[in-house]
Amino acid sequence: MLRFLKARKFNIEKAKVMWANMLQWRKDFGADTIMEDLDFNELNEVQKYYPQGYHGVDKDGRPVYIERLGMIDTDMLLQVTNMDRFVKYQVQEFERSLAIRFPACSVAANRHIDSSTTILDVQGLGLMSLTGPVIEFIKLVQKIDNDNYPETLYRMFIINAGPGFRLIWNAVKPLLDPDTTSKIHVLGSKYQENLLEAIDGSELPDFLGGSCLCAIEGGCLRSDKGPWKDQNLSKTSIDVEVSTIQGNTISDSGNC
Repeated sequence: MLRFLKARKFNIEKAKVMWANMLQWRKDFGADTIMEDLDFNELNEVQKYYPQGYHGVDKDGRPVYIERLGMIDTDMLLQVTNMDRFVKYQVQEFERSLAIRFPACSVAANRHIDSSTTILDVQGLGLMSLTGPVIEFIKLVQKIDNDNYPETLYRMFIINAGPGFRLIWNAVKPLLDPDTTSKIHVLGSKYQENLLEAIDGSELPDFLGGSCLCAIEGGCLRSDKGPWKDQNLSKTSIDVEVSTIQGNTISDSGNC
């Protein structure tokens, strides 16, 4: 509930509307059962043309999400999946963070974790890369995220931002909420020091200046490395944390 109040700057009436809309969206989309319903068996192929995934935690114990947007190959991506299934997969990952990643990170860090750190690598991204399907996908996923999973981003590092991207960013930034832009750090090619201030080198993939390879798993973005993979974590503790995080936000259809 607190996330929705924060998203509406503690305006109770606006938070109630946001809450009600979220509950209706969950019913219409099937979000409550998507972790069981969706078998996204094309993930390995998708990773070839749109590398992204969770990997490790930052120094405060938050999960780290990495996306190499500059490497997207839209034509090949749409040959191995379709946008409807890919959007559903993104929602499944949102749900997995609420139900599994955040609780596991909370247990591991011995503190409440309900947000993540994102690294967005835009190296090689140009205006030609941002084709119609890509823009529509980004807009749709961002809307779902903002409307139904608010306040789950702690900070974002946009790295390898060249002059073209900065031009776009400077035009878009004034249109965004100041609270959102304050979480976003746009960096050029010398980003390693900034990342290592926030994330230990052992938790960062080698291609980002860290020391992790995840060779056995076929690469860091295929490993889903993190406390949520640790079988030694107490299931009871995770279940308690799930109740704390989700509380009355998912299945409860009551009032704000």
